[in-house]
Amino acid sequence: MRYIISKQNKKIKGEIVLPSSKSISNRLLLIRALAKKSFEIFNLSYSNDTKDLVKILKSESNVFDVGNAGTTMRFLTSYLANKPGDWILTGSERMKHRPIGILVNALNELGVKIEYLEKEGFPPIKIYGTNLKGGNIEISGSISSQFISSLLLIAPTLPNGLNIKLKSKIVSKPYIDMTLNLMRNFGIKSKWEDDHIIIRKQNYRAKDFIVEADWSSASYWYEMAAIADIADIKLYGLKKNSIQGDSIITELFEKIGIKTSFISGGVHLIKVPTPLIKQFEYDFSNNPDITQTMAVTLSALNIPFSLLGLESLIIKETNRIQALKNELLKTGCNLLVTNDSISKFKNNNIDTNCTITWNFNTCGDHRMALSFTPLAMLNKIIVDDVNVVKKSYPGFWEDIQKIGFDIQEIK
Repeated sequence: MRYIISKQNKKIKGEIVLPSSKSISNRLLLIRALAKKSFEIFNLSYSNDTKDLVKILKSESNVFDVGNAGTTMRFLTSYLANKPGDWILTGSERMKHRPIGILVNALNELGVKIEYLEKEGFPPIKIYGTNLKGGNIEISGSISSQFISSLLLIAPTLPNGLNIKLKSKIVSKPYIDMTLNLMRNFGIKSKWEDDHIIIRKQNYRAKDFIVEADWSSASYWYEMAAIADIADIKLYGLKKNSIQGDSIITELFEKIGIKTSFISGGVHLIKVPTPLIKQFEYDFSNNPDITQTMAVTLSALNIPFSLLGLESLIIKETNRIQALKNELLKTGCNLLVTNDSISKFKNNNIDTNCTITWNFNTCGDHRMALSFTPLAMLNKIIVDDVNVVKKSYPGFWEDIQKIGFDIQEIK
């Protein structure tokens, strides 16, 4: 399904209840599955990724198709490795090109047998689950923090716990911090010293939990506010002292004129007059999921930028570095990209006088659809595969209509 999207003015005003965090929700579902006693999870994400994980954890099958859900694939790999039985994990065609070998090798060190059913190092995989003992392992943190979180979640259930030595640069460290923070909330103590994370055998302590709203989803509203001439919007569900690393957007967008005030139940965003910064540079190693938001926002504002630390983007739902270059080129903005960086120079700007509708390919990536839609404030756009947003923000199209975007389905 495709939408043609436009907006008659560059004014953003309204109130939005944001979706809950799927990153927190998915971790909680694994913790509940590993705990000896169940508990309630309130405000659980209604994203496709989370709904699919709920179904899999309740399923009596031994073959699980995770679709395009990378978190689910990685978390279930460790979970099923410690569950006696023969299990098969598969996914979409894109998932079959997203590496799993680093996690599989770590689990092999712990004594489980895992076979690749197609390409070496990639899903689908067959897991011969057993009662793991735990112990000492080494794992690279340079590809995905989800490999590490996957192991951490099962660590307290193992007789010998886990002593994980982290090798090389760690990407998305805040997501590891999130995992440990949530585990701590359920009674699990851990020690992170230098390059070692140590968790001894313990029991998860069941307690009800309320999931906070998703800061990654909030980033698209910050983007709209930045592109708008006038912005006054309230976003509900966000917490000031969030365990989500993407809450850094309050600081990043302040540099380009968006003031965040924390109010009861959320945040209030307003656009304030501020001189445009001459250059934006930031290392997104810890916050790769907001790279697309920032790249499109800065391009729309014609601010030169250099976005670094992006090596993990090439194995996401699509190669996000190349996808950003390809799609922004349609607006007249030609980015310079490498395997781990994206840059825009001073005279390489979006053509705001364009009379041709921009036709964007989401590349099967929810964050491409979400981050490019605000450009409808500059020019009429077409977005393909619109249902892809259900992966993280199912109500996005309804929400933007509330604040004046016009959406027409192309039949």
